[in-house]
Amino acid sequence: MHYTLLVRCVAEFIGTAIMVALGNGSVANVELKGTKGFHGGWILIGFGYGIGVMVPAMMFGPISGGQINPAMTLGMAVNGQFPWSEVGPYIIAQFLGAIFGQLMIVAAYKPYYNKTENVESILGTFATIDAENSRLNGFINEFIGTFILVFGAVALTSDHIDPRADFIGLGFLVMCLVVSFGGPTGPALNPARDLGPRLLHALLPLNPKGSSQWKYSWVPVLAPILGAIAAVKLYSVFF
Repeated sequence: MHYTLLVRCVAEFIGTAIMVALGNGSVANVELKGTKGFHGGWILIGFGYGIGVMVPAMMFGPISGGQINPAMTLGMAVNGQFPWSEVGPYIIAQFLGAIFGQLMIVAAYKPYYNKTENVESILGTFATIDAENSRLNGFINEFIGTFILVFGAVALTSDHIDPRADFIGLGFLVMCLVVSFGGPTGPALNPARDLGPRLLHALLPLNPKGSSQWKYSWVPVLAPILGAIAAVKLYSVFF
């Protein structure tokens, strides 16, 4: 069934909102003081993000492709696998969805934001930073992680037989990437997941809040885009 561009963009908006709400929600549960999951550990975050990507992909994959990631959208477009005329609407929907998903987290966890003194823990529920404050290390980490994510996503969904089953594998891939490559940066692996909530962090009157670390903000935008373009190109060349 063919869906209109508007319907597909609505799917991308809702899908990205769910992904950010479940993924960053798991971060908030671990990082914010006083929650039931406070100091619950990195596995909890990996599980949250894996399921957070899998569920909306299964929900909306047959409708919009379940891209929910501007890096994926641009990677496909650059390699001629997605129409450029739809790139702008998709990316706008994804960024707005990420912001809306983050707003749900802030609404749900507001009392625990008020209890948390560590400003980096607060920022970590919105956006990513490099543990060594190294943009180079962050760039390498985000590039490698997104390359593996997009290469795996393209490979898993290439047969077009049962996309929902393929997205289960994608969820486990994301979970493993967060556990394996999440130590240095978070990671973002998705420009909308980082930049939209980071903008919200800068605008909201959180107390305490600290810096939104805009000097680092280009890393989780550019590195995932380049990683995605390289992954789609490599797969299309050999497979």
